[in-house]
Amino acid sequence: MMNTISASNAGNASTRTSSATTVLPGAQPPSISVPRISCPEPSPSLGESAVVLPPILDLPRPLPLWLDPAYARHIVKGNFMTLSARPKTVDPGEWVAHQVVEHYRNLWNFVRVVHAKEDNGDSICSPSSCPKMSAGENHSYIWLDQDHDPVDLPAYEYMTLMQRWISGKIDDVTLFPTHPSSVSFSSHPDYTSSSSSSSSSADADHTPRPAPNDEWLGSRSGFPKHFSETAQMIFRQIFRVYAHLYWDHFVTPFYHLNLEKQLNSCFSHFLLTATTLDMLSTDELEPMQYLVDLWAADGTLPQGSRPYLHANLERGRYLMELGRRE
Repeated sequence: MMNTISASNAGNASTRTSSATTVLPGAQPPSISVPRISCPEPSPSLGESAVVLPPILDLPRPLPLWLDPAYARHIVKGNFMTLSARPKTVDPGEWVAHQVVEHYRNLWNFVRVVHAKEDNGDSICSPSSCPKMSAGENHSYIWLDQDHDPVDLPAYEYMTLMQRWISGKIDDVTLFPTHPSSVSFSSHPDYTSSSSSSSSSADADHTPRPAPNDEWLGSRSGFPKHFSETAQMIFRQIFRVYAHLYWDHFVTPFYHLNLEKQLNSCFSHFLLTATTLDMLSTDELEPMQYLVDLWAADGTLPQGSRPYLHANLERGRYLMELGRRE
């Protein structure tokens, strides 16, 4: 069985992933001071009370620390859907733009940690420690150069180039307009009639608006037609960086710095926002599907959310059971 993830290609920032056979991915063995969780092998001697791992619930061995329920917790409790849903009076394009900037800033707080220079002059994420931009054994990401040729890059260089690309997009006022005259809004359906809302949004700043049959995400606020496609690419790249941080750097440095709850909180918030706004499909969550399953089973992901509906709840409950037995 071949496991392939494809990505749209556009310009220098486009990436694609290489295909790989589906095998049980391994994780970097933690140090002695790091807790471990293990998958018990099926055995008739365990008795009826033992939980036996069915063949359909394939899991990486040894289990990464982030699949231990004790280390998949958050700094706050609550429903992140309330932070992801667009307020009724905010223009859809403005809301997506806000979320792009917000989640990019959240992510780069963590990237700075793995890119910071150590006493020996090396960073935690370096060409020697992470020669590929990968997320486990089954997923690796390839950069497209200026000639659209695929290039294998170390994770450090990949993330550095991506940071420059995303920053350049956000700073481009033709893509992310910032002039007040371009700002629009969505009229509250409970207080404004359809006739008055159309005239107020179109005439308040005397800015021409697209015809109703020629609208796109953010069209009323001055966003270009390709804004939605670019925003999707940014969300996709953000996800890939999170996936690399979990698979390769969860223990060092985040667990050792007691930052795992902050990482979990920002990532689950990102997942709900990206899928709610159609910026990320559930199929693209595959590198982190195990964690999605766990969070769906333990209630982190609200029922009805897209990641929850795409989750393997049986596998998530099994991971919770493993955590209780440790």
